[in-house]
Amino acid sequence: MPGSIYEYIKVASFSIGPDGLVDQWSLRAEQLFGIPAERALGMDPIAAFVAPDLRERSHRKMAEILDGREWTGVVSFRKPPAPDDFGDGPDFGEAPDTADGTSGEHADGTDGTGIDGTGASADTGDPAGPSEAPEAGASNETAAENAAVAPHAPGKGRGAARRRRDRRAEEGLAEIYVMPTSTEDGRRGAVCIVVDVLTLRGIETDLAASQAIFGQSPFGFLLIDTELRVRRANQRFASIFGGTPDDHYGGNVHDYLPRAEADRMAATLRRVLETGDSITDMHVTGFVPGSEERRHWSVNLYRVHSGTGRPIGVAWLGTDVTSRRAAAREAAAARRNLALLNDAGARIGNSLDLETTARELLDVVVPGFCDLATVDLYQGLLAGDETPVGLADGSAELRRVAFASAVSEAPFAGSGTAVTVGAVHHYPFNSPCADALRTARPHAVPPVEGGLVQSTLAVPMVAHDTVVGLAQFARTKGSEPFGDRDRALAVELASRAAVCIDNARLYRREHERALILQRSLLPPDDPEASGLDIACRYLPGSAATGRPSEVGGDWFDVIELPGHRTALVVGDVMGRGLRAAVAMGELRTAVRTLALLDLEPAEVLTQLDEIARGLGAPGGVQQATRSARRPREADLSEVYLATCVYAVYDSVTRRCTFANAGHLPPVLVEPGEDALMLDVPPGLPLGVGGEPFEEVEVELPEGALLALYTDGLVESRDHPLDEGLQAFVGALTDPAQPLEDVCDHVLNTLGNHHGEDDIALLMARVQGLPTESVGDWTLPREPRSVGRAREYARSQLLAWDLEPLVDTSELLVSELVTNALRYGEGEIRLRLLLDRTLVCEVWDAGLVQPRRRRARDTDEGGRGLQLVGLLSAAWGSRRTPRGKTVWFELPLPEAGHVLADPAEALLSLF
Repeated sequence: MPGSIYEYIKVASFSIGPDGLVDQWSLRAEQLFGIPAERALGMDPIAAFVAPDLRERSHRKMAEILDGREWTGVVSFRKPPAPDDFGDGPDFGEAPDTADGTSGEHADGTDGTGIDGTGASADTGDPAGPSEAPEAGASNETAAENAAVAPHAPGKGRGAARRRRDRRAEEGLAEIYVMPTSTEDGRRGAVCIVVDVLTLRGIETDLAASQAIFGQSPFGFLLIDTELRVRRANQRFASIFGGTPDDHYGGNVHDYLPRAEADRMAATLRRVLETGDSITDMHVTGFVPGSEERRHWSVNLYRVHSGTGRPIGVAWLGTDVTSRRAAAREAAAARRNLALLNDAGARIGNSLDLETTARELLDVVVPGFCDLATVDLYQGLLAGDETPVGLADGSAELRRVAFASAVSEAPFAGSGTAVTVGAVHHYPFNSPCADALRTARPHAVPPVEGGLVQSTLAVPMVAHDTVVGLAQFARTKGSEPFGDRDRALAVELASRAAVCIDNARLYRREHERALILQRSLLPPDDPEASGLDIACRYLPGSAATGRPSEVGGDWFDVIELPGHRTALVVGDVMGRGLRAAVAMGELRTAVRTLALLDLEPAEVLTQLDEIARGLGAPGGVQQATRSARRPREADLSEVYLATCVYAVYDSVTRRCTFANAGHLPPVLVEPGEDALMLDVPPGLPLGVGGEPFEEVEVELPEGALLALYTDGLVESRDHPLDEGLQAFVGALTDPAQPLEDVCDHVLNTLGNHHGEDDIALLMARVQGLPTESVGDWTLPREPRSVGRAREYARSQLLAWDLEPLVDTSELLVSELVTNALRYGEGEIRLRLLLDRTLVCEVWDAGLVQPRRRRARDTDEGGRGLQLVGLLSAAWGSRRTPRGKTVWFELPLPEAGHVLADPAEALLSLF
């Protein structure tokens, strides 16, 4: 019968007739002993199963059974091989004879039959006498165990066929219960019930192991039948869901799980029953009685079969993984937070712009940390104040500089009022946002009734103990509200962004100061020069790129020199920042000083090189000069390196002398010709030293255009220098346009080439001094030349309609010519130049420079140069290739200048 115990244990029966032979043989007996019924009927069981040396005793026992006595015992037996393989052979279980005619031993190692049992009278039921007691006092179980495990004694002299038959024979151990019966005619017989002891012992062992696993398992164990009802539960399951294991009999999954989970589990159980496929680590969520905490279980399911292989249900093995799931969530949250912090470190602070840094923070947190976020910065911070102007009560004005949302583009209204980006606002005194700004601690903002947001954190942005603004992070309904871990992460993110914003603020301040310093050191926007039309442009890197960058060391200058000459200078200090700007200012000052000494361009650069080397030396210029006299390895990292091109233009001759210290070549555009780069030897940069500088003199035609510039105009990271130079030369196509328009055209054309470097551009159009504005005479070296010089000067000034200057000019010209006669050498040259001022020059071949001294009251001479200094606007001397030139300058009358009275000046000397 299905579901019966007989599906699991082997039970057989047969009956013995009055003659002691088998007269009935069941199918189970066939299966157990391996003997078909047609061969078993009429078989003597003693001859078949008992060893020859025990058969006599066994026959006596059989006689007692047929006389009405019951018997129970354990018998070892062998299933004989099929006759198809070995023929009929001897009787089953018979101990074969050996070659020497002696009887062999049975496989159990005993004396033959393996019978060990007890007997009882069928009539009285009294115990059998001592003769029926078990052999050697062994119990049934002991005998069974001995019979099951006793080794088979090797036979002596068996044949090969016998050995093969013994090996193929299957040993068995049976417990037999013999009951006397009576036939219709009153004769005695017996019924034998046989149980396979080995199978029974295996079942007992399996049951014990199953009970230990089921009852002692630390996991919840259920046995569910084919109708999805609980048939058995272990103590662990009952301890979780209450009651005893028996109380759960007949329950179903809907008694333990929520409806949705129960339906899913029921469908899975049916699938396991139908397919036999096991389910491993199925996660189920529910609640336990008396607790509202959501629990998580990991369930394993597999189909259970009967002894015949028929499915009888599903085994459920479940374990509580709530703590494991919580730990996994914590670990995942920690990994997510670490990844978020790592992302923040890589993405926040890449720009030194306040607004850009705020947007970088929101790019990190939305949507990885929150659904909406805003950043407010103090208005005073954005206005460039020295320190933020946040009031102690947290209600100072702020500007919303950034907003990000993963759910809506509408302005964020976490505090109840929507504020657009760029709007200036403030928080009420009692608001959570004001509290956060006031206390420098994060505060939770209550959600707006009926709004989209369910959880908001107002986090102050604190850098170096200073609150610079406020960040708000919000999560919408459906997201997990902010917890303590989220609060700590928000504070860390806001703090990192605040430090970057404060750094940007400090950088902006330094940049503005350096820019102010740099602009203060540059010439005015409209410099003037004799014989030149000047236009210039200076653009710091931030102005050209639209984002902050460090100020550079680019500079240019236009210096008026005596004799209506002009020095044009463009330079670039390598490096950036305030130090570069300061070094630029020092070099520019040095250039102006050297230029006023009227040195040649190459000599100016040589002296400037020494000064640049001194800027990087601890002892200054003198220490650098002494160090240059002894061998040393130059450490360029401690030297201020700079490039510079210095040009001196003479408006009378329209000749320009160039000297270059590692700078880009000047560009010249002659009327009707294409632009070309002048071949000026570049030399080494200033601050390197060791090499002289060369000069190149070029005659510039009238109307020619000269351009000096720095590398920021023609070179960037994306455009090589050669490409930029070609673009610059190509942009100078129409030099006849006004210079301001030419400058704008060049900058617009090369704007895409510009990177973060500064731009300095100086353009000059040549307008030589007209011939009628120059008076030039050569005087012999004789006393009469003084009178002639006065006459030449008077006539020329009258021709220029400068009669108010005649008397003063005659007096000063006679003084200079007299000095040339007394202290100079060679012939004397007098030259008058008229432009924006009147310049008088006296040339001679002497190399001794005149030196002004203070004459004593008793001295008759020595007051000539003092008189020149009193009556002229400026005077001086300079070396020339063939001697020297002494000059003075007088302002023109229409310029509004009041000339000094020569008589009063003379009297003031005494």
